[in-house]
Amino acid sequence: MDIDIFEAYESNVRRYGRSFPTVFKKSLGATIWDESGKPYIDFLVGSGALNYGHNNPDIMAPAIKYLADKNIVLSLDMYTAAKRDFIEVFVESILKPRGLSYKIQFPGPTGTNANEAALALARKFTGRSSVMAFTNSYHGMSLGSLAVSGSASTRQLGGVARHDVIRVPYENYPNQTFDSASYIDHVLGDPGSGIEKPAAIILEPIQAEGGMNTASAPWLSEIQRICRKHDVVFIVDDIQAGSGRTGDFFSFEFAKIEPDIVCLSKSLSGSGNPLSIVLIRPDMDIWNPGEHSGTFRGNNLAFVTSAAMCKMWSDRQFTKAVEGTAVKLQEHLDRLVAKFPKCIEQKRGRGLMAGLKCRSQAVVGRVHDFAFENGLLIESSGPNRDVIKVLPPITISDDELDHGIAILDQALQEKTNGD
Repeated sequence: MDIDIFEAYESNVRRYGRSFPTVFKKSLGATIWDESGKPYIDFLVGSGALNYGHNNPDIMAPAIKYLADKNIVLSLDMYTAAKRDFIEVFVESILKPRGLSYKIQFPGPTGTNANEAALALARKFTGRSSVMAFTNSYHGMSLGSLAVSGSASTRQLGGVARHDVIRVPYENYPNQTFDSASYIDHVLGDPGSGIEKPAAIILEPIQAEGGMNTASAPWLSEIQRICRKHDVVFIVDDIQAGSGRTGDFFSFEFAKIEPDIVCLSKSLSGSGNPLSIVLIRPDMDIWNPGEHSGTFRGNNLAFVTSAAMCKMWSDRQFTKAVEGTAVKLQEHLDRLVAKFPKCIEQKRGRGLMAGLKCRSQAVVGRVHDFAFENGLLIESSGPNRDVIKVLPPITISDDELDHGIAILDQALQEKTNGD
């Protein structure tokens, strides 16, 4: 397998190529093939950007027809038929069935673009500058998003100081006994706390890069109550956990909350095409025309594939299949936790966004390498990289899921026997 050109010319910053040293060529569903024809079950799915699998025919067929008909691909924020169709389908298939009412902003096409827009709008709306963010959070690689991210190595990037961020404990940080929501409520209401009222609180319902830490419904509901009590904008970063990843379209649905702002990206297009949106409580949409921008906010091909994806959520057969797959995955992981107590400390996550907290980084490293050698792609997360992320496509077949879990089982068995 010739990878010399990448090593010779691609920047040292490359990551996944080092983790998976082969050249991939084709993909379908939950399987991708390298140039030699070797298949791999994909439990990585573009770090959550391919929730609906590779080249999903129900999503890609409209895109192929759209391109063949010489339709508009890039439109800035002008009106197009594809954009109109996306908005109509998103409202009818996603927002209305959940009783949600939002204005839709189209920023640049990445997750960090969405978070930057959300933070800027919260500051504009409240007239305040600081933002409250959580331990082990991750919100993107641009400066505003880096500032509210929790990882020390992440925050040090960029070479400039990050101001106006108040760091607070996520649920169950640092231990199960600390009530972080009560702490936040107290410091925001105590004039002696030394903490000024922030413009916003931003959080991920599941901290994917932070180690698959999962917020409970009561905690999320309490954070929303606190935000409303103290007149603070409540921002949910649903970039990786949303768009169907947990089994519901939004990862916060189970908590029956309604954030002021919701950020979506990654699997929003359903196809791997870049697309992000910011959902804004209508009275908060105080942008002036052109005040926030982004050249690639009009990715019409992504509008087409996203509309096709959203329609799937109106199909009860599809949603029942996703629910069933989530149950199967959780059962598989429960079995692995029970079978390999020397390797696995606990299961984390929810639905089809799952993780295995391992006893050490060394366990994860060996499992990762064995899995790759035997046809399974997985990655690690957490500040110590000691959590195995398990992110199969939410449309994965039972056979593919069973096969992927079998390889993961073999990898854990190999590590156990090696010790």
